[in-house]
Amino acid sequence: MPVSSADPPGDRPSARDAFSDLALAVFRLNGGLIEAGDALVQDLGLTSARWQVLGAIALAPAPLPVAHIARNMGLARQSVQRVVDDMQAEGLVRLAPNPHHRRAALVAMTPSGEAAYHRAIARKDRWADGLTDGLPPAAITAAVRLLRTLQERIDASHAHIATLAGAPRQESEE
Repeated sequence: MPVSSADPPGDRPSARDAFSDLALAVFRLNGGLIEAGDALVQDLGLTSARWQVLGAIALAPAPLPVAHIARNMGLARQSVQRVVDDMQAEGLVRLAPNPHHRRAALVAMTPSGEAAYHRAIARKDRWADGLTDGLPPAAITAAVRLLRTLQERIDASHAHIATLAGAPRQESEE
């Protein structure tokens, strides 16, 4: 239930509670985006995961190895490798020699991959027009800024997470 600034301070959610609500909403949104994305691009020979990898390839200024694509996406290298292997077998991406690392080939889209990616983006744009109808662009931009700030803080908090994960006694005290 939304809380207004007129509510007594004791009735306002704490930042911790608000973060928990946001995390749950992001998890649900992620699931919805994956399901909708799969449906949107299924007939193009793509899944949300394939589309995401093609997007990372398209946004990179030069072909990258799988490990760099995974890092840019915030995913495990092994999961991206599996997607790349599947897309290579279907002719959506190709591997090229990497002059900087003999074993880490560079991943690039094939013409078929580029065509599928561009068709997926065109569909996403039409879908986004309907989803965002009536929403102020400034609100969407503010949400993006908040999510990026939280991602930066999550990235910087790994040492703290390790400390918390190694201290189960404190969890029961809170």
